[in-house]
Amino acid sequence: MTRDATPARDVWRRLEPIHSVAYFAPEALGALGELGYKGFWMGYFAGRAAPLGPVGPEIVGALFYNFAPTRVAKALPEAWTIAGPDAALDARRRGAARALRRMLGDAADGAELTEAAELAATAARSAPSDGRALFAANAALDWPTEPLDVLWHAATLLREHRGDGHVALLTSLGLSGRESNVLQVAAGNVPRSMIERARDYDDAEWTAVVGRLVERGLLGGDGSLTDDGAALRAELEERTDALALSAYDVLDDQELDRLTRLLTPITAAVVAAGDIPEATPMGPTLQSGD
Repeated sequence: MTRDATPARDVWRRLEPIHSVAYFAPEALGALGELGYKGFWMGYFAGRAAPLGPVGPEIVGALFYNFAPTRVAKALPEAWTIAGPDAALDARRRGAARALRRMLGDAADGAELTEAAELAATAARSAPSDGRALFAANAALDWPTEPLDVLWHAATLLREHRGDGHVALLTSLGLSGRESNVLQVAAGNVPRSMIERARDYDDAEWTAVVGRLVERGLLGGDGSLTDDGAALRAELEERTDALALSAYDVLDDQELDRLTRLLTPITAAVVAAGDIPEATPMGPTLQSGD
């Protein structure tokens, strides 16, 4: 019997906010800023790319997939002349841990967080790395020892594992990163204004991307999903869940359910802190009221 892949999505929606404090929490932004990185985006690209070593914009653009090349090139390789990957990794971890400790309070040292960290780490340690460059780069890093740090590191590994699989599927379906951004907007996952700002679109590029998707029959003339577009989106998400599920093969159904339950109040506290936007280009995550 094929295992239901839905739990892989449920866990991801809880892990994504835990990981994302590294991008949005003031402690994380401050730690990267103290290294001398210039602005949000240089810190973002340096921090997330640091496990790969001092790579340039071509590699990062290919792996991150949906950013404008000019945006990546504004940050890399200049960031490495300011502070190298090891410094970026240390700052990212320290900033994330400080943010999570503020958000979780006493629960940061609780038995349930420790159990969640152990289960998530078990999955992350066993997840297959075939074809998953960002996951593999993070998996090669030394594991921390403190439960809060372990949880954040495991969340990072599991989200990059899922993300690598998602990018592989986009590629197999012939969808560029820029086209995937526009499809996210058409599906109602994020506002157009946010995607345009966060992924550097002007009207001309947006119109050109929409035009390509209209030609393929995935969008209508008004920019909304066609039946074929909706079907492709559904296929993409289902197959992403199925690929992501491989990370949890080591956990039985009861352990996977337990991980989901343990993560729920942790994620709720992270979301309630208000640092992470309710809608981001990274995709839907657990929000207040879920």
